[in-house]
Amino acid sequence: MPIEKAVSSDAKSDAKATKIAIVTGGSRGLGRNTVLSLAKHGVNSILTYNSNRAEADKVVSAVSKTGAKAIALQLDTGSVGTFDAFVQSVRSALNTLGAKRFDYLVNNAGNSHNKPFDQTTEEELDGLYNVHFKGVFFLTQKLLPLINDGGRIVNISSGLTRFSYPGRASYASMKGAIEVLSRYLAKELGARGIAVNTVAPGAIATDFSGGMVRDNPEVNKHIAEITALGRAGVPDDIGPMIASLLSEENRWVNGQRIEVSGGMQL
Repeated sequence: MPIEKAVSSDAKSDAKATKIAIVTGGSRGLGRNTVLSLAKHGVNSILTYNSNRAEADKVVSAVSKTGAKAIALQLDTGSVGTFDAFVQSVRSALNTLGAKRFDYLVNNAGNSHNKPFDQTTEEELDGLYNVHFKGVFFLTQKLLPLINDGGRIVNISSGLTRFSYPGRASYASMKGAIEVLSRYLAKELGARGIAVNTVAPGAIATDFSGGMVRDNPEVNKHIAEITALGRAGVPDDIGPMIASLLSEENRWVNGQRIEVSGGMQL
């Protein structure tokens, strides 16, 4: 089906309207940087946080200083049973922003796990599955009626699906599943003109995984040594890239895994 026919008249009429993104895990790290990067492009955001409302409010305040708008909503992405209520909250937030639908979905929320394969418990594996795969699968499904035709979805993966580190088998396997899901979504949602891609960051200096890359000098030095550009990544390496990928200039990028690692483990 030609894209021109797939895009609804409502979406065409809103082409010049302010875009709206939903960014899960938007209160810290890469999610926070993505929300702020989108704001610099004039994109409003609905960001989610799991437990730290104070940090989410700081992001909302920072966005307001750019002239854009942001609304913070609580969400545990590993609790599928709460998604219907969350969708209703999204509808209310969209109404506050003067819209009925949104344009971009960034599935970023996640937690870390670093334990050898033979020591990982069923409970730990289930927890990773619920957040990193099941949650992404069903949250995206629940939000599909609210995303505009011609919209964009970005699922966050990891460089660990390409290179291997002991202790990361469980986490990396879930991210591998997300990469497969992204390709299928790109195929199945293509009739609506929705592009779906995976962004796979390398090691980034944030509070993720206990701040291991940011706060441990030995780890940071090791990452720098195995990265072609000679340093560990920082959030500003990722957020602007995601904002660019979501922009109209990259409308023809679809079904791709894009690694953003500075050339780690080449």
